Order: sequence, then C-alpha cells, then structure tokens
Amino acid sequence: MKPGPLRAVDEPDPGGSAEPPRGAPLPTRVDVTTPGPDEPLAVVAAGPAGAGRRQVLAALLEVEPGMLAVPTGSCLVVTHSRVPTRAAYVPGYRQPHAYGADPLAAGPALARPPRRVELSVPNPLLRHFVVLDTPDTGALGVAGGRVLLEAVGRAGALLFVISADQAFTAAELHLLAEVARAGVAVFFAVTPGVAGSAAGSGGATTTEDAGASVPSAAPTRAPGQRPVDPVEVSLAAHRAALLAAVPDLAEARWYPVRHADHAALRRALVGWAADEGLRRASAQPPVLPGQHGRVNVVPGLDPGDLADRLDRQVRSGAQRIRQHLALELANIHLRVVQEIVFGVGPAGLPQLLDREMEALSLLATAQCDQAVRGVLDEAAARVFGAPLAEGVRRRIAHAVRWGLADHPVGRELDRVLLVTSTAGVAALSGAGAMDALAGFPGAERVEVLPPVGVALSGGCWQHWRGPGTDDPNGARSWAQRALREVELELSSEVSRRFEVIRLSLGTVLTDAVDHGILLA
Repeated sequence: MKPGPLRAVDEPDPGGSAEPPRGAPLPTRVDVTTPGPDEPLAVVAAGPAGAGRRQVLAALLEVEPGMLAVPTGSCLVVTHSRVPTRAAYVPGYRQPHAYGADPLAAGPALARPPRRVELSVPNPLLRHFVVLDTPDTGALGVAGGRVLLEAVGRAGALLFVISADQAFTAAELHLLAEVARAGVAVFFAVTPGVAGSAAGSGGATTTEDAGASVPSAAPTRAPGQRPVDPVEVSLAAHRAALLAAVPDLAEARWYPVRHADHAALRRALVGWAADEGLRRASAQPPVLPGQHGRVNVVPGLDPGDLADRLDRQVRSGAQRIRQHLALELANIHLRVVQEIVFGVGPAGLPQLLDREMEALSLLATAQCDQAVRGVLDEAAARVFGAPLAEGVRRRIAHAVRWGLADHPVGRELDRVLLVTSTAGVAALSGAGAMDALAGFPGAERVEVLPPVGVALSGGCWQHWRGPGTDDPNGARSWAQRALREVELELSSEVSRRFEVIRLSLGTVLTDAVDHGILLA
C-alpha cells in the first residue's frame, strides 16, 4: 500500500491499471430521437385505415389522391420539385425505379414492395417541410411502431388523422404517449367519416318497411339555434378521450377537416415549420468549440498502455452489442411465431419479418453509434484531456472515418444483409443499396460507421407468395433458421466494425502521441 492520504472513492488512481469504466447503457429499443440541426423538417402523417388520411394529404398538397397511392406497407415521401417525379426505393437494388408522377402511371413490376416511394411535386407548401405518409397504424405492429417513432423524432411533427366514427386503439394511445414524452409537435385532424359525410350531404334517406327510400325528416331546432356540427362534437369527444389516457398531449392542436376547408391546418403546419426551423438553426453554433486550432497531447502517456486500454474498450463494446442483438432477435422470434400461429399466418410472414428487420437495423445502428462515441470519447479524453470539446471530437471522428478504408477489414462496411428464400443471408454493398433501405432518409451522417441494414430479398417475398407455403410449421422452422443466420451475420459484422474502429482510432491517437499534437 502506498503511503500518503487516502483518495476519495470517486477519484481515479493515476497509477492503477483497472479496467476502463463501462460506457453509458446501450439503447434496448428504437425510440423517439432528438432531431439534429441538419435534419430536414418533416410532418409525419399517421392514423388508422379508413380515416381518409390520403384525401387529407391530397387536399393539403393540391394533388389527386391517386398520386399518393403506394404499395401496402411502403412509406411515401413527398418533397418539392419544379418537375413532378416519382421513384421507388427497393431493398436489393442500388438504383431507384423511376416511373411517371401522374395518377394513371403504372408502377414498376417489383419482386417485393419498396421501403419508400419518393414523390416530388411543385407545391409551395413543400418548401416549408417534407411530408411523410406512413402505413396504417393498425398494421404496424411492435416493430412498425418503433420505426414510426424514430421517424417522428427526426421529423419533428406528427399529423394524426382519425375519422369521427373511429376510436383510439390501445396501440395508438401507447404510440401517442411515447410521442408526447418526446416533446414532438402533434396535430390531430378529425375527418367526417361515413356518418358525418352522410349527415353533411343534405340528401340522406331512410328506408320504409316496404323497402322504399324516402328523404329523412330534417331535425327540428329552435329559431336562431346554431346547427350541431357532428365533426365538432366528435372532435371534442376524441380530445376528451385522448387526454384521459395521455394528459401530456393537452397542448396538441385539433382541426376538424371538411371537404373544402384545410386552410387552418395548412397555416398551423407552416407556422410550426417556421418556428422549428429557427430553433434548429440556432441550436448549433456555426463554428464548434475546438473546431480549429492546436490541440496538445497530455504529457507522460504510454503508447502501449493506450493501445491496451483501447483494445479492452473495443472488445467490451462489441460484446455488449452482440448480447443485446441476440436478445432482441430472440424477442423477434417469439413475435414472429405468435403472428404465424395466431395472427397474419404464413402469408403475412414476409411483410412482418421485413418490418422487424427494419427496426432491428435501426436498433443496431443506434447501439453501434453510441458505443463508438463512448470508445472515442474515453480514449481521446485520455490523450488530449477532459472535457473534450465538440469540435475536437468531430475532427477525431472525421479522421477515424477517413482511415477506415486504409485497413482491409474496413472495406465494404456499407453492406446490406438480405434474407433469401432459403433462410440464408446474402450481402450487397454500396451507398445506393444502403439508401434503398431507409423508409425516411435523413441528413448526412456525422457518425464514424455507416448504418446497419437488414431486409428481405425479392426472392424471399416471391417464395412466400407461391403455392405450397401455407404450412405454419414450415413457416416457423424457416423463420427460426433465417433469424439464426441473421444473428450470426450481425455478430460477425459488429466484430468486424469494432476491429476496424480499433485500428483506425489507434492510428489517429498514436500519431498524435508521436507528434505531440492532434494532426486531424
């Protein structure tokens, strides 16, 4: 024992060789994220089937509702352009499939549905924000809900469309509660529905006992009494029911949507975009602290000890992620088997599993990003001192990212893993192949590693559409083998990514120690 005063329990031992502290807990599921300053402003449209969401968006964008039609399960991204265009982004392809933007244009014959369809129209409203239309909430499931939450967090606003004769389901209330905790702007649009449309048409009829249709008697009301608007009444009832379950949405704005009146909703969305754009622009300074200038190395560093600590950190981070992904894949297997037996059956297996793989890709990407940030911050703080300025961290991350391709193990990190019809996994490399997997593309990534991407191939979709694939036992066996192959490939991919991080980051820090300053 060394002589001298005792150290505090939270004071590190300068001469000790203890293991580095573990990083922050990794995310266990995809959640609402905080939008970055460079993320595009967007309004995510969601809601149950039959609420007229497509008609509401068509009226806002002043286009035909047929132009907003997409295959089941696909997202629609509507952006501004002087010339109307439309393209489908399909996993397994490096290039999008372009086709006509008019309502009568036939889409391409694809082996599987696209993850997203991008439509560009010359509407002034789209200069303020992008519109993202998502699948119906009733068909999302657990994985689809997580994907929607991630998109809403990056977009900044949610437009929930529900009709007057519909009620919020338990899954929708859970989704809205998650959005409310994140502080995202929420707008509700209540459409007339079937009953409201009939009441508002003025030509409603009733049927007598003989079967003849006769005009219904108009409701009597006192002179000067304001007629009752069924949409307004339903809006108040919907708001009361929602606030009883999710009181955090008290500040959400509600709008009754009628066939020819969308001005109030349009003004509210434009006002939100102006305020949110200003907030994001002022959230990050134009020049980050430490972005320029000399950064000196802490004197007295041992390069050998630095390499050992970095190796232990990288191995620990990769092991934690592999364990998390193995547990998540086990949960996916349980959900898939439950849906095969009690839900969608073998026919719905491709869409169900593809949505699970999309959520798994987002989770693996978030976990890798957070673990790499922790490794980089701890190692760089040991070399350059703590706290590490954001500008210095960005310079180191940029140098590490550039150095990935210098190592043979770091080539083709932007690989897409495609589940095949034989329950195997094939790989497709390239930035275009990775971009085709995004349901809602965001800003250019500033993280060190490219995202993780897993999807179902077109041949896999065709296999489960063919005859003789309606056996639940065969579907369960196939899903088990496919998920096992995905686990093995993801485990290998995570190990390869963290090995190249160790090599590239070690090179940047060793060069800094040798020269006494950060060379990036």
